[in-house]
Amino acid sequence: MPGVIEERDETTSRGILLDPRTELEAERIAEALVFASAQPVSEGYIASRLPRGANVARIMMRLKAIYAVRGVNLVQVADHWAFRTAADLSFVVQTDENEVRKLSRAALEVLAIIAYHQPVTRAEIEDIRGVQTSKGTLDVLMEAGWIRFRGRRRTPGRPVTFGTTRDFLDHFGLEELRDLPGLEELKGAGLLSGRIPSNFQVPVPLGDEGLGDEEDPITQLDLEELGLLAPSGEDGE
Repeated sequence: MPGVIEERDETTSRGILLDPRTELEAERIAEALVFASAQPVSEGYIASRLPRGANVARIMMRLKAIYAVRGVNLVQVADHWAFRTAADLSFVVQTDENEVRKLSRAALEVLAIIAYHQPVTRAEIEDIRGVQTSKGTLDVLMEAGWIRFRGRRRTPGRPVTFGTTRDFLDHFGLEELRDLPGLEELKGAGLLSGRIPSNFQVPVPLGDEGLGDEEDPITQLDLEELGLLAPSGEDGE
């Protein structure tokens, strides 16, 4: 096959290698796909546009290294990729038109609980915080695109479970949930008091967007019940 070299050494089991010219073209295509998109681009979509046999992970990591010292960086967001302004240059591109999203203390607490404890129900959030959580607080986080309905817990009442989104990872510069700061990092940033109990632990996020063993998927009927869809049979205006 033109543009493809069969591997003859110990890497044969991993399939085929592209010749240098085709590999370079694959890099250029991947670069263009991410550059042209306003949202992070999935590896699956990139793979569908590249020459057959292209190693998407290898190509993206190589591009990431190339852009690591540039004014824009190629960053990974879960299994998606996006170009972002280098962190040390963010002040250069800030304008008065950029509205900084400010969250209330309650919203920040709820977001942190969901991030570290997901999947988590509203009752569990309130149990951790020790106070009731208003629907408005959850609505703000939903509108920001940082949390989502994951599923329904297989317990009486089938409460809805919440989790974070890919936009949450993207906004806070995280590749995956496991990149959330741990106990020592939070202490170092001054976000935890020096008087915290000795047995205090920061949960380790599971980093799994799939449903857990105790969750059922959200159905259309669930969405109607949650007010996210008009009841079946009703025509929208």
